[in-house]
Amino acid sequence: MTGFIGDWHALAILFVAGVIPNQIWRMLGLWFGGGIDESSELLVWVRAVATAILAGIIAQIVVQPPGALASVPDWLRYGAVAAGFAVFMLTKRSIFAGVIAGEIVMLAGKTWLG
Repeated sequence: MTGFIGDWHALAILFVAGVIPNQIWRMLGLWFGGGIDESSELLVWVRAVATAILAGIIAQIVVQPPGALASVPDWLRYGAVAAGFAVFMLTKRSIFAGVIAGEIVMLAGKTWLG
């Protein structure tokens, strides 16, 4: 069994330090936010801010890529984003389909470039 999952102590520490604290906040959020109207102005604002932060992070990763992504040519990164967005729009806003399409373009481009 050790060969399959590795060191079980590391998995236990990961669970205790990573999963349990995160789940506590999720459950508290569900408990406190259960009665909030989803169309309220506060939640619309929170959703807009979260979307803007995510868009900024994605733009920063595409324009100034970190680590191994920096070795990918600009045209391939921008093409993968464009393909992912096009598939996202064509599939009635399926985030999963858009991400998969962008990944396929990125992997195909890196395979083609060698």
